[in-house]
Amino acid sequence: MGCILKGGGGLYSRVVVGAVLLAAGSATRMGNKPKCLLELGGVPLIRRQLIALSGAGVDELVVVLGHYADRIEPVVRDFPVTLVRNPDPDAGQVSSLRLGLQALAGKIDTVLVALADQPLINSQDINDLIGAYKKRPAGTEVVQPTVDGLPGNPVMFSQSVREQILAGEARVGCKQWQAAHPEAVHAWATTNTRYRTDVDSPEDIEALAARTGHRLRWPADLMTEA
Repeated sequence: MGCILKGGGGLYSRVVVGAVLLAAGSATRMGNKPKCLLELGGVPLIRRQLIALSGAGVDELVVVLGHYADRIEPVVRDFPVTLVRNPDPDAGQVSSLRLGLQALAGKIDTVLVALADQPLINSQDINDLIGAYKKRPAGTEVVQPTVDGLPGNPVMFSQSVREQILAGEARVGCKQWQAAHPEAVHAWATTNTRYRTDVDSPEDIEALAARTGHRLRWPADLMTEA
């Protein structure tokens, strides 16, 4: 089912959303452990993202795995998602993004690209982003949340942008497309810091706990001695 968006003026038109969730990295700064399996309230971050996306009515979900795929896949297998493995995840995030974009099989209007290491994103945040995309200025095709002028995630862009990325060189992803077409990018200003909150290192885990009281913990098989 597509997202039928409500606003102050009533109903906006139906938007068919395909989402790509990136979870292929090696997480070297996290001690080479899959940070998307960090748990908040006993729920792995990657499952929290899938719950948020599903709860917002996203029509199609693709999860791109790479490093640690064998460990991550059982955690998400029960979701109605397409699982894709990047055979060369060290080629960078762009390679994973392109695989995810290629794997979207349905007829979609827009693509939402999410990261699996954002611990606080919820369904309302996804709904708000979809609403901002729906109301984006004429002539823009990419919507990126910005907090205090700094870019956040997830990012949304049109089916046309998806087609242009896939038609471009292998090094071209969303960031490269945005750099080449700044006039088509809408920086959606928001005060919601969840769009800027991710965890790349043990220091980020501690900072998150100090700032919000939310303590991320490793599952038992990934715990190490302090």
